[in-house]
Amino acid sequence: MSGTLLITGGAGFIGSHVVRLFVKKYPDYKIVNLDALTYAGNLENLKDIEHEPNYSFVKADITDAKAMYQLFEEHQFDGVIHLAAESHVDRSITNPNAFLLTNIMGTANLLNAARSIWKGNAQGKRFYHVSTDEVYGSLGETGYFLETTPYDPQSPYSASKASSDHIVRAYGNTYDFPFVITNCSNNYGPNQFPEKLLPLFFNNIRNNKPLPVYGDGKYTRDWLYVIDHARAIDLVYHEGKSAETYNIGGFNEWQNIELVKLLCAKMDEKLGREPGTSAKLITYVKDRPGHDKRYAIDANKIKNELGWTPSVTFEEGLSLTIDWYMANEEWLDHVTSGDYQKYYQQQYT
Repeated sequence: MSGTLLITGGAGFIGSHVVRLFVKKYPDYKIVNLDALTYAGNLENLKDIEHEPNYSFVKADITDAKAMYQLFEEHQFDGVIHLAAESHVDRSITNPNAFLLTNIMGTANLLNAARSIWKGNAQGKRFYHVSTDEVYGSLGETGYFLETTPYDPQSPYSASKASSDHIVRAYGNTYDFPFVITNCSNNYGPNQFPEKLLPLFFNNIRNNKPLPVYGDGKYTRDWLYVIDHARAIDLVYHEGKSAETYNIGGFNEWQNIELVKLLCAKMDEKLGREPGTSAKLITYVKDRPGHDKRYAIDANKIKNELGWTPSVTFEEGLSLTIDWYMANEEWLDHVTSGDYQKYYQQQYT
């Protein structure tokens, strides 16, 4: 595959790593980064590649059906990697309609635009829909999510992503539309907006603020370094089978409280604090509604069929992540204050 590739949500956390990888690895591709630049979209994430000749940025919202059609008509995309989404469970509980609009209707708008422009001649085209393991619901103490696990979403966020997955598959079945889907576990790494656990707690530790842990802290998640997720997306986009689903996970389960304690210990070491100092900031707070107990991905399909495995251990990835945030505290200050929006105004207005 070559030609022109649309990456939606490319100014966000995962999307920016995917954009960077494709821009650098595939100089013959024309990469168009589409992002609405809501609170979590940040063009500072891509300053190192913004002037590359095969890269361009478009500010638009996937909920705007007319704008999506015009974009497809102008660029005649050969492929789409769709990452744009509302993604924070806590926000979905407060404002579910925003998640339904972006994640469901936004995805439908992209599908309709692609289908209209490709006009039944979709040979060599691919629509890659990036989803989450949360669509499968919650696990007990044993077992893993397989690609065949029935969907059982438990939050407005996961329900909206499950709906978008179903819509993509329905287009594949009804219109012979060329798609592939991946469902990934929790990501961590550089450039993550500090509403998510690791960057939030890093920021609180450096500012000696409380570390709010939901309930008893024994909720379990599988964690994957974001650059390994970008590698997997590259592999699935180019080599994954059409109409297939691939689960992507880190083979790496942690209870929230144990993860927080590990982060505290590493932060004490890197900040030169007395061991145990940061752990004193741990504060247990009221649990959020409908909190899923455990997620765990079986990623053997992508491992066996495509040869993908994580490139770093969790301890290595966590250390790299902390080092990045410590070296980029100005970035963190910008995204927590909203100053990063000025960068967009300076560059593109």
